[in-house]
Amino acid sequence: MRPFPALRLLPVVLIAACFSPPQTQIRAVLDGNYVLDSAHTSLVWQVSHVGLSQYTGRFDKISGTLFFDAVNPENSKVDVKIDPASFSTVNPDFDKKIIAAPGWLGAEKWPEIRFVSTEIDKIDATHGILKGDLTLRGQTHPVILAVTYNGAGKSFSHKGATLGFHATGSLNRSDFGLTKYLRFGIGDQVSFEIEAEFNEKP
Repeated sequence: MRPFPALRLLPVVLIAACFSPPQTQIRAVLDGNYVLDSAHTSLVWQVSHVGLSQYTGRFDKISGTLFFDAVNPENSKVDVKIDPASFSTVNPDFDKKIIAAPGWLGAEKWPEIRFVSTEIDKIDATHGILKGDLTLRGQTHPVILAVTYNGAGKSFSHKGATLGFHATGSLNRSDFGLTKYLRFGIGDQVSFEIEAEFNEKP
């Protein structure tokens, strides 16, 4: 006996109900408060290793909020927190040293890295410059991000809208007191790349 046609369509219907391709056009209905989806967010950084390569790592625990003004994105606000103890490379023993040592992240003394937006400059419908204050190791300095708005869609297992963003930026680690091994060829400039999803707050 052949399967009933409706049963064959069921998986397609279920997928359609929980997923839709992102749309980038302005829709006032998207205005409101959003919460960072940590499961679909990443922050990857790179720093020069004696000029031979770009040493790469990431932070694995990130949380945050977004107030999104779809019509006037300049009025949007972002507040993101990073757990320095979630510092991660391919070397777990090295990670523990970087996380704990006062000369590095000193996570016990400074248990939070925080970025709070101060200004947003719109370039076009999907691109902008996000300026904010980054607090790292108890010191606060301005950081600038180039942001791409990937659009609004519907993510799996979330009832409301989901917004997607890509961002890039850089900082000088010496500004935050991270001067260890600078004279031995470990770079000062740290570049980073961010992928982020924000889920509409219920």
